[in-house]
Amino acid sequence: MDTPHTLQSAPSCADDRDPASLSVEEARSRIMADLQPVGPALKRPLRGALGQVLAEDVVSPINVPNHVNSAMDGYALGGNDLPDDAIHEYHVIGTAYAGVPFTATCNKGECVRIMTGAPMPAGTDTVVMQEQTEIAGENTVRIGAGHRSGQNVRQAGEDIAKDSVVLTAGRRINPADLGVLASLGVSEVGVHRPLRVAFFSTGDELRSIGETLRDGEVYDSNRYALYGMLQQLDVDILDLGVVRDDPAALETTFMQAAAVADVVITSGGVSVGEADYTKLILDKLGQINFWKIAIKPGRPLAFGKLGNALFFGLPGNPVAVMVTFLQFVQPALLKLAGQQDYEPLLVDAICQSQLKKKPGRTEFQRGTVRRTADGRLAVEKSGYQGSGVLSSMSKGNCLIIIPQESATVEPGDVVQVQPFGW
Repeated sequence: MDTPHTLQSAPSCADDRDPASLSVEEARSRIMADLQPVGPALKRPLRGALGQVLAEDVVSPINVPNHVNSAMDGYALGGNDLPDDAIHEYHVIGTAYAGVPFTATCNKGECVRIMTGAPMPAGTDTVVMQEQTEIAGENTVRIGAGHRSGQNVRQAGEDIAKDSVVLTAGRRINPADLGVLASLGVSEVGVHRPLRVAFFSTGDELRSIGETLRDGEVYDSNRYALYGMLQQLDVDILDLGVVRDDPAALETTFMQAAAVADVVITSGGVSVGEADYTKLILDKLGQINFWKIAIKPGRPLAFGKLGNALFFGLPGNPVAVMVTFLQFVQPALLKLAGQQDYEPLLVDAICQSQLKKKPGRTEFQRGTVRRTADGRLAVEKSGYQGSGVLSSMSKGNCLIIIPQESATVEPGDVVQVQPFGW
């Protein structure tokens, strides 16, 4: 509560509640509303498609497996010839190997030695595994009761049926998918072209690695954090460096970025008190909304169109850059890239720390989540939670999410966490 000896002319980032701020959910909804995947689709050879997003469904041209085959090493015979309540002897008439089928027909009282993956010989529909048989002499095997007709046999198309959809559009191709596609004989697939993302930092106080710092100057860490997060998303990256607080330089860089990229990201220059010409330039070149969001760390965010490119203006504080990227930019980039599964993974964990908070903003505190001896997930905060303390992100492996109207979290409370890298 204000006292006669305090002053506040407008809401600030120190306030717990600002009626003019958007909720995290509302801001994310506005951003995601009209996004469409970039085009056109490209044909990529199978190995070159790893990490890319499918632009079309993949339909199987064959059955997998493409023939009825044995799931075990053993003996193939007709299911109607299995023993009911005694041990029978069978004459072994040959051997079937994977890739070298046995071509004769198996009759009553006969069986075929068969290896895993070998086609089932004519007259057989059942395999008794070799461990459940006994050699009774040359070309003779004994089989007892307790077996089921059709056992240990894989049917054609049991894994993948011909003409079925194997992988759906919007899926990011992983190593297992490559194996599945190779098993179908697929040599190339249609994928969305990689998203092109340009980014830069603004501020006269920022210096690049290798430069000497003077009083009041800092090294630009935001571009390196952004580069790392973008690299994990398999996008084409254009780093435009640090742009000084100069209207002509900023306008030129904005125009260059918008001309070559699908998305332009900046850090710094969007909060109250920043040079007005940043906002004026953005308004001149595009359609930009400057939002205050009920989030901590963060709050200021610019979003809109810069020419034909989507634009995100993130805060300047290092942790706020990473948090707002993960909550707003990353899902938007994934959707633009054509990926259907763009929402972050959230899991429940038992909190081991007291996390101080007042209602009014959704907070993303940095934490370390681990599995306890009894198999449950537990999380604790990873150091000081200031928005400029990047080491707490480095030490942690997740964000602890405390909803907007929640208050302080006590040890033992269940919280939601967002693991990094998911």
